[in-house]
Amino acid sequence: MAVFGSLKEKVVGKIVQLEVDAIHPNPLQPRRSFDESELCLLAESIRQNGIIHPLAVRRLKNGVYELIAGERRLRAAKIIGMEYVPCVVSDINERSSAIMALVENIQRSDLNFFDEAYAIAKLIEFYGMTQEDAAIKLGKAQSTIANKLRLLRFSEDEMTKILNYGLTERHARCLLRIDDVDVRDEMIDAVFQRKLNVEKTEELVEGYLIRKSDDEKFKKRCIVLKDVRLFVNTINRAIETMRAAGIMAEASKTKSDHYIEYVVKIPVD
Repeated sequence: MAVFGSLKEKVVGKIVQLEVDAIHPNPLQPRRSFDESELCLLAESIRQNGIIHPLAVRRLKNGVYELIAGERRLRAAKIIGMEYVPCVVSDINERSSAIMALVENIQRSDLNFFDEAYAIAKLIEFYGMTQEDAAIKLGKAQSTIANKLRLLRFSEDEMTKILNYGLTERHARCLLRIDDVDVRDEMIDAVFQRKLNVEKTEELVEGYLIRKSDDEKFKKRCIVLKDVRLFVNTINRAIETMRAAGIMAEASKTKSDHYIEYVVKIPVD
């Protein structure tokens, strides 16, 4: 602990300059894609101002370090040919490193919502966490974690299209209500082309689901009506059979919107 006059400072993490080539990427890095144009802008900023926020790394073996947080800064530094970058070295294990990498990206809003969902799923699968465990580690409600994981039901092509169209996570969650992949793909295009906000997207999806429900009910009614005709034909054939055998049976039919009533009279003498 350093003392300056009446002030005391506790040294938490010492900043050291490490060779760029000695820093290996984090295999559990949550970000799956990097915008090249943004990296070039960051590289130019670093050229002008340096790296303001040090990278976070953990020490491995043989003078090698693994990146915890700062992937974009490291890539940008390589673009402009930096040999050394400022780092804070943490003495943590692989599990803690993965969690820190995810939390750092989430807190800085550096991840798109699909990358975030993938990262959460990776944490849960790789370390045998429950959704509740992940929620506690990431400081989020369990329902939030569950909603984010549902986003992984989209295909890679759908995810790419949603991100390229600039749709939000709320747009995506709304579109997930559609199970038919082909219809959902058409809806994604429609939302973009018509520039629908979340509320209008919900109306579009709700309208489709209502029409789909009505169609299914109509199909069920058709099946029921078909079955009813079979039963009616069976009654008619039974009466014809009795008459052919000399039993003068009579039948009367009354039909309403809700039922068909048959009265069959069979003489007993």
